[in-house]
Amino acid sequence: MTTAAAPTADLGNLWILPGVYAPQADTQLLARALHAEGITAGMDVLDVCTGSGALALLAARMGARVYATDISRRAVMTARMNAARAGRRVRVLRGDLTAPVAGQRFDVVVSNPPYVPAPHARCTRSHSSAVAWDAGHGGRQALDRICAHTRELLRPHGVLLMVHSGVCGVEETLRRLTKTGLHCSVTDRAYIPFGPVIIKRLPWLRAQGLIGADEDTEELVIIRAEPS
Repeated sequence: MTTAAAPTADLGNLWILPGVYAPQADTQLLARALHAEGITAGMDVLDVCTGSGALALLAARMGARVYATDISRRAVMTARMNAARAGRRVRVLRGDLTAPVAGQRFDVVVSNPPYVPAPHARCTRSHSSAVAWDAGHGGRQALDRICAHTRELLRPHGVLLMVHSGVCGVEETLRRLTKTGLHCSVTDRAYIPFGPVIIKRLPWLRAQGLIGADEDTEELVIIRAEPS
């Protein structure tokens, strides 16, 4: 299990509209998990909160049939453009988390959801860049809903790969996924310097007890879950 800085991955030459989340350390850590999963031709993959489409395109390059969702209009436009530029077929759907693919089943669900705690309610304005990271007071507004709906999205041997920060409760995610009938574990982690959003909120995050007074790095984790 990794305990150093997050790895780098070749995610291709991406075109990114202003306000769309660009691939960062969490994206790269999740890309490594996706590689390790051994995606093969014919598999169906869903990328929830696709942003630039980087992970959806990675799965498409590995041969999968790929769906991607995002609530942001700009993100949907960006992901569609990147798929077209790369000559890959990715069906990018606009909507809230898993709602656009309700009733469908997948071999792999991958997600880099909003997970940064905020002193205000989660941003739901699809034109705001903050929609990519703001996740309510505890950072769990998107995480909890993904945990609740993942089981119904997975085929019998399907897998969820999700990245999020240790700031918003790794054990709570494991508990919620287990409660739905999934076997889950942390399969990778990395420690990175605080980014600009967390730095800006650091006094509030420390006052809430979400980050310790002596902490100076953010823990990122990969959670892997599959039907028990």
